[in-house]
Amino acid sequence: MNTMLVLPWLESLLSTSFFTVCRTHGDAARNECNMYCLDCEGDAFCFYCRSSRHKDHQVIQIRRSSYHDVVRVAEIQKVLDISGVQTYVINSARVLFLKERPQPKYGKGVAHICVICGRSLLDPFRFCSLGCKLVGVKRNGEASFTIEAKNEALMERREGISRGEEELREGSQQQQDIYPPTPPPPPSRARRRKGIPHRAPFGS
Repeated sequence: MNTMLVLPWLESLLSTSFFTVCRTHGDAARNECNMYCLDCEGDAFCFYCRSSRHKDHQVIQIRRSSYHDVVRVAEIQKVLDISGVQTYVINSARVLFLKERPQPKYGKGVAHICVICGRSLLDPFRFCSLGCKLVGVKRNGEASFTIEAKNEALMERREGISRGEEELREGSQQQQDIYPPTPPPPPSRARRRKGIPHRAPFGS
């Protein structure tokens, strides 16, 4: 597997336990460990630890939905290519799940499923979570998590479109060279209407 397809902190993030009580600030109001530092790649920490130890670091906040860890798309998409992962709107914010969630066997009417765990999806995505996308990347390398790889793919796609448009223009020009345009018809000359002849007056 190409290690560039997976950012080094991602596996550490997915293996981290969140929402435990901070050992340093256990008596404080916001003592739950729901922060993760992308620079340190260590354990989860609380709001007060961020202010004191990770002030200038890249930090993302983990949230909970039905006892499952989620992260806001607005935060994670700045550092990770999340294409192919199903997103949800929870409390007016678009989020995605960190890990696979167990689900009973889906019925026959399900149109979209996760290609890794088989969980039913709302939209035509490939993965239900970041964890399942990680498995997919490791398995066949068809996807990537790096923003650079995503940008390169977009550039290649745009270059391909540009080349196609250029070939289309060249083909159109060649067709014009083979079949030159028909010259416009000469301007029509309107016939001048003859005047009505006048007879000479009779002599008296």
